[in-house]
Amino acid sequence: MVHHIDLFKLKPEVTPARIEEMMMHTRMQLLKIPEVLSIKCGKRIDGGMQWPFFVAIDFESMDKYEIFREDPIYVKYVEDVIKPNVAETVRLDFEMDPGKDVQFS
Repeated sequence: MVHHIDLFKLKPEVTPARIEEMMMHTRMQLLKIPEVLSIKCGKRIDGGMQWPFFVAIDFESMDKYEIFREDPIYVKYVEDVIKPNVAETVRLDFEMDPGKDVQFS
C-alpha cells in the first residue's frame, strides 16, 4: 500500500472560498479514478502554517500510482485546479505495509 501526500503553497490571490472549491473538485474528480483507494484533502487550521492545502491518496502499489498519474481525469484536474491556484508543491510517498520479506520476532 502506498500513501501519497501533496502539500501545496497557494498563489496570493486564492481566497478561502476558492480553497473550498478546490477541496470539492479534488474529491469529486479524483474519486472517479479506479486506482484511487481513498482520498483526503484539507485546508490549514493555523493561518501561519506554510502549506495551506493538502491532498492525500492511497494506492495499492506504485504501479497503480503511475497509472493514476496518466489518467485523463487526473491530468485535467491538475490543469484546471492545481496549476491555476498553486505556487509550490511538496510531494511525499510512503509505503504503509511492510514488505513480504520482513519477519517479526
